Amino acid sequence: MALFGALFLALLAGAHAEFPGCKIRVTSKALELVKQEGLRFLEQELETITIPDLRGKEGHFYYNISEVKVTELQLTSSELDFQPQQELMLQITNASLGLRFRRQLLYWFLKVYDFLSTFITSGMRFLLNQQICPVLYHTGTVLLNALLDTVPVRSSVDELVGIDYSLVKDPVASTSNLDMDFRGAFFPLTERNWSLPNRAVEPQLQEEERMVYVAFSEFFFDSAMESYFRAGALQLSLVGDKVPHDLDILLRATYFGSIVLLSPAVIDSPLKLELRVLAPPRCTIKPSGTTVSVTASVTIALVPPDKPEVQLSSMTMDARLSAKMALRGKALRTQLDLRRFRIYSNHSALESLALIPLQAPLKTMLQIGVMPMLNERTWRGVQIPLPEGINFVREVVTNHAGFLTIGADLHFAKGLREVIEKNRPADIGASTAPPPSTAAV
Repeated sequence: MALFGALFLALLAGAHAEFPGCKIRVTSKALELVKQEGLRFLEQELETITIPDLRGKEGHFYYNISEVKVTELQLTSSELDFQPQQELMLQITNASLGLRFRRQLLYWFLKVYDFLSTFITSGMRFLLNQQICPVLYHTGTVLLNALLDTVPVRSSVDELVGIDYSLVKDPVASTSNLDMDFRGAFFPLTERNWSLPNRAVEPQLQEEERMVYVAFSEFFFDSAMESYFRAGALQLSLVGDKVPHDLDILLRATYFGSIVLLSPAVIDSPLKLELRVLAPPRCTIKPSGTTVSVTASVTIALVPPDKPEVQLSSMTMDARLSAKMALRGKALRTQLDLRRFRIYSNHSALESLALIPLQAPLKTMLQIGVMPMLNERTWRGVQIPLPEGINFVREVVTNHAGFLTIGADLHFAKGLREVIEKNRPADIGASTAPPPSTAAV
């Protein structure tokens, strides 16, 4: 079961001391599922091995054994356990193989069945040792590494941002679980070397009842929102027919005096409503729930054709969104809901009072026109570092002070063979086999 062990080595590249934004705990309850799937894959691999013919002469005894095939693998006892200092250990005892082969024997003396049985058994054991050890080596190094190549360590989330899941320190194994600390940081694809300092509370994992636990700190979500902010995604411009009709009428009525004073000739020009986030939004996680605070500017203007736009008003908007997290498959998804909304003028308290009638229609516009677009993006989710074919099921989300945890069980949506065949290296020849001494061992 080199699956998890090799995964740790792959992810350790780029590890450095810092607080993790994401933690994953694999408990002993996951090992039985992993063991059964791994042994099933091993059995399938052994059934494909080619065993050379065994032929020759021993005194007056001539033999030819050919077309040897492995028909079944029986494991009387197997254990997969966490081992401190070693991560994982798979121990198999009393294993047996079923074989089918064609035999041709010629001998000169009668009553030699015991000798023939011993001779054939010894010969077959020799052939199997020469073939099975390289298969085990190849399975544990080449094929499983192809599976681990499907784990997202540093990858794109969409066309704007990516995420870094490199380990920040060595995994810690106990007799009951294995804990891994990941950087869990987003970054703009145009600024791949940019990094947000992690000053958030370090997430903690205490539970062991489910197969897997994943913890995310406020830093994980803050780095995502700041990356989208730096990528220029947190702005929206509605012009003409894109502005809801009722809101268009209300805004024109509200600013009719300004239009007449500024430029009466453009009174019938298309209306423009622009929202621009002024600073990266911030996430706050409490036992009572998760919220996102946003401050944005709201600009209202007329845009006459082939003429400079005429600005009618500029105001500041403070909004608070509630956020609900969920694991679906292997993706962390977020559902946002607008809870609090306030607009005020940057110029005077009197103008802020005049903006009160716009509060309700602007909030409705955000709920109907903006929130669905945000949720369409956040519900796509971001992948958690798991190999292809393994998904989370039956998740439970728990909020804490400064971080949240999600407990879940694992499910093999695809068999190991299906995933490995899809990602099998093109060159799996003799260069991947162990030296003869290793195979003999």
